[in-house]
Amino acid sequence: MRSVSRSRVRFRYNAALAVAGVIATIGAVPLLGASPLFAPVLLLPLAIAVWGWRAGTDVDERGVVVHALLAQRRIEWTQVDALVPERRRVHAHLANGRVVTLPAVTAADLPRLVAASGREIETRT
Repeated sequence: MRSVSRSRVRFRYNAALAVAGVIATIGAVPLLGASPLFAPVLLLPLAIAVWGWRAGTDVDERGVVVHALLAQRRIEWTQVDALVPERRRVHAHLANGRVVTLPAVTAADLPRLVAASGREIETRT
């Protein structure tokens, strides 16, 4: 059995986002004392807390894993045509013509992202 060393680079939003969601959820709990009809009010700050904790992008030499609120998507490097920074976000333009936003990746992070891929990737400006 051989072991392969794979380095993974993780891009995540600031943890303060998840903490703010938790604090807002705790702050909304007293509404339940007023009426159980306020229970849906807890869902929004709870969703923000979970999204702030999970959302991001993982990069290794096999591809990119995009994490969202409840799901994740793996994109192999063979599917990526180019990485394009636009405003404060980076988008992966895929071979099938689709565009995928890479959460928590900024233009300043592109050199780290490309280095983690272990290959040359076209970046457009």
